[in-house]
Amino acid sequence: MDSFLLCMMLTFAIALGGREQLIIAQFTEAVGRTTALLAMGMLCAVISASVMAYLGASLAAILPQRAADMLIAFALAAAAVELVWPVKIKSMKEPTRSIVAIGVVVFFRQIIDAARFVIFAFAAEATYPTTAMIGGAIGGVAAVALGWSAGLTQLRKFPLRWIRAGFGVCLFLATLVIGLNARYTFL
Repeated sequence: MDSFLLCMMLTFAIALGGREQLIIAQFTEAVGRTTALLAMGMLCAVISASVMAYLGASLAAILPQRAADMLIAFALAAAAVELVWPVKIKSMKEPTRSIVAIGVVVFFRQIIDAARFVIFAFAAEATYPTTAMIGGAIGGVAAVALGWSAGLTQLRKFPLRWIRAGFGVCLFLATLVIGLNARYTFL
């Protein structure tokens, strides 16, 4: 239950101001607030959470415990780097109206997003990785729905850059503790 709740909350919080959320918000303002756009974004969030949870659980299962802990530290380090990296969205001159094309772009942005690396790490550590996958999927769906409902103009009013940087620092500290613990087993 704890991996479900923590993964859901962290996925939603870390996805705030992320590339996929801003892309959905940008398309919402460009082509309108359609239910097809929302459904495609939600479907991409569920699929990307499932893929990353499967990868995390599968890789951790074949590794010894200390190596699996180091894998988790590397995943969190990748998430921390992605969080502090500036998010820049290009303005669209002629936005596509193809929901499939939008879905492909959103899916590939989500696969390399910090929130999905957190799902990867939680699934690698969880006793039941399905709970981390479901929590991550719900958090990702909520983040997409927020981007869809708010729009890009409304999202830009919030200090999302600083929020993401703060989460990046926290994940970097967690990376240090988990990585040092995997190496020296002091905790």
